[in-house]
Amino acid sequence: MIVRNLEEARQTDRLVKSESGTWDSTRLSLADDGGNCSFHITRIYAGTETHIHYKHHFEAVYCIEGEGEVETLADGKIWPIKPGDIYILDQHDEHLLRAQETMHLACVFTPGLTGKEVHREDGSYAPAEVDDKKPI
Repeated sequence: MIVRNLEEARQTDRLVKSESGTWDSTRLSLADDGGNCSFHITRIYAGTETHIHYKHHFEAVYCIEGEGEVETLADGKIWPIKPGDIYILDQHDEHLLRAQETMHLACVFTPGLTGKEVHREDGSYAPAEVDDKKPI
């Protein structure tokens, strides 16, 4: 069994901060923990916009706190997000995530992340079997 505390994990390298300064994510469970997914608590900072396109990962995102919106780029549809809402990127949807207030999100990725991924120029993470530090 694995038991971790969010605040304690934020004091370690499990807290990953975006290069853009728009979000941080505490990776409570990662691929090397032995599961087929990873679980994160992510903060999207108020007044920011993040381009995301997880081509190689499935993600489900549950809003715990804060408000914002998701815009799917394929159709320009905007989905308001508030506490209690979940959005699921079941089509690897390219999207913009905007926070009006700092959002606290519970995120599940499959396949699980290693914890070292960074968003590439196209908004994606590299596939699990690829070195995620290499260019697209």
